[in-house]
Amino acid sequence: MMLGITITVLMLAVAFLAGCDARGQAAESAPPPPQVDVAEVLAEDVTLWNRYTGRVAAPETVALRPRVSGYIDKVAFEEGELVQQGQVLFVIDQRPYQARLRAAEADLAHARSQLALATTEAARARQLMESRAISREEFDQRSASQASAQATVQAAAAALESAQLDLHYTEVRSPVSGRAGRAAVTRGNLASADSTLLTTVVSVDPVHVYFESTQQTANEHAATDAGNIPVRIGLPGDEGFPYRGELDFIDNRVNSETGTLQYRAVLANPDGVFRPGQFVRVEMPLESARHAVLVDQKAVLTDQDRRYVYVVNQDNRAERRNVIAGRRVDGLLVIREGLSSGDQVVVNGVQKVFYPGMEVVPQRVSMRAGHEGQLAVTP
Repeated sequence: MMLGITITVLMLAVAFLAGCDARGQAAESAPPPPQVDVAEVLAEDVTLWNRYTGRVAAPETVALRPRVSGYIDKVAFEEGELVQQGQVLFVIDQRPYQARLRAAEADLAHARSQLALATTEAARARQLMESRAISREEFDQRSASQASAQATVQAAAAALESAQLDLHYTEVRSPVSGRAGRAAVTRGNLASADSTLLTTVVSVDPVHVYFESTQQTANEHAATDAGNIPVRIGLPGDEGFPYRGELDFIDNRVNSETGTLQYRAVLANPDGVFRPGQFVRVEMPLESARHAVLVDQKAVLTDQDRRYVYVVNQDNRAERRNVIAGRRVDGLLVIREGLSSGDQVVVNGVQKVFYPGMEVVPQRVSMRAGHEGQLAVTP
């Protein structure tokens, strides 16, 4: 019996020593706390922007048609080139109109000579009337002849002015500065007054940018008035929004078919970068926020319908903090609730934090690291 007791004691001793050794090995193999990048939240005055899709339109678009009929004698421009206001684009055969002008000049000269004769006869009749050498009836006839001759001169002068205008209109000029389109009629073809389309001209500097907002977004902009409101504009291939325009028009009603409100911005275009019909990206300011709390978007995690971040406390332990996120500004996310100035947020290595309260090794970094030069977008 003593032998059995001795064996049991020995077995218990061996088991105890083995357990101590296992716990020692486990303690020696426990991993150190993970290293994570931690940044202090930013509290800055920011401007929140809404993003839209817009289209470029020309402030002035002209469908050029002749004011007189005739055969095209010359096409005086290159298709697609920039033209100036008053530049001659087409010349209609001027010879018929030059002949009409000369005839009108001759008619005016003849009418003036007749007026001179009638004026002389009327003056002589007045003298004779005073000496009672002619009758009152004859005097009235000569006075009427003078008045008729005067009217004839005025009609001839008007006909001459009309002939001069017709001759002037044989040179079809651009009414605006802009870019000319394709010549729809070439030399030798007949152009009919006020009907034949010759070409189109669209103004290119400045240009208008039209964009629409939803009714909900329009309500957010309800206090916005057109004028002096900056907008940021970019082409689809641009990085960010490198061009600056100014809001100059807000429609007075919501489109009942689309439920949108139309806005218009004016944009300088001296280099011709923008062409009417292009689609562009537009940002318009929504509001200014004072001391907005900003964090890197990578720091914000999602748990079903909730968002949260890990905040490192003074004991270097990662605490879970539920947050309410807003819009993105300059590559950072606005946090409306859940964080305050001075909080240290895990921005890189969040996947290493397996549970709230886990110990970490924080490495201090800048919250803006990797976001310099980025522009605002909306969620």
